[in-house]
Amino acid sequence: MTKRSRFSTLTALIAICFFAVIARCAKAEGPQKILLWPEGAPLAKGDRPEDKPGLIVYLPPAEKAVGTGVVVCPGGGYGALAMDHEGDQIAQWFNSFGVAAFILDYRHRNKGYMHPAPMLDVQRAIRLVRARAEEFGVKTDRIGVMGFSAGGHLASTAATHFDAGQPDAPDPIDRVSCRPDFAILCYAVIAFDEPFTHRGSMRNLLGDNPDPELVKSLSNEKQVTPQTPPTFLFHTNEDTGVPPENSVMFYLALRKAGVPAELHIFEKGRHGLGLAAGVPGTELWPECLKAWLKVRGLLDRS
Repeated sequence: MTKRSRFSTLTALIAICFFAVIARCAKAEGPQKILLWPEGAPLAKGDRPEDKPGLIVYLPPAEKAVGTGVVVCPGGGYGALAMDHEGDQIAQWFNSFGVAAFILDYRHRNKGYMHPAPMLDVQRAIRLVRARAEEFGVKTDRIGVMGFSAGGHLASTAATHFDAGQPDAPDPIDRVSCRPDFAILCYAVIAFDEPFTHRGSMRNLLGDNPDPELVKSLSNEKQVTPQTPPTFLFHTNEDTGVPPENSVMFYLALRKAGVPAELHIFEKGRHGLGLAAGVPGTELWPECLKAWLKVRGLLDRS
């Protein structure tokens, strides 16, 4: 081997190593985190990380992207966030078939916040994704909301409490609608002040002695209208933490309002299953959801 060829080989090896390091670093950085309000969130109590709600952005490869995005609300009883099995794992699953996912790091009781902070956070998240839809590679009419457990309550709140935006708002994000185009509710807390209510979530959100009118307003099966977006729901019969009556009541309200909906209640599985891998029968729920998205045209590429 000549000196020149040895030099070329060495240069090539250095280049390969360099790009490998760059690729590892890019992978290590993980998904992007963006703040909902870079200048400070409404009702913020300070400048701590807990006072800065944000979105963790998971975008699929451009060649896979279908133009649909989902704001994902992890559960945690409005006192924590199950960011792994009800956040990161869900986002990665969506990305696998071209759907963009935006995990909502919202404010809750153990961060020092109660209602209306979580609702403001999810509404802002939907507005932000819609306002920056082109940047994220999604369509403005294909932005949904998904939630698990108490995050399901937050998602059902977004699906029943929304507005078209303020056309004259100084912030352009506030000018767009916060209505989700579809909703996905997974073993969701929905009904308040019922025998099957998850009292811990209600207490963390509203306190010990909430105003009855506020309780009614956030008992979201009572707030369904024909404008509520199409909804997919799943629950399990064995869920004793958040009984399936929550999903049943919301589904019946959707039917009464003429809103397209699909409900699955599987026999097996405790509360908080996430993707439910290995749970007989219930592990099929992600494929049921994928089929529902396809039926609604949300997986069609333009």
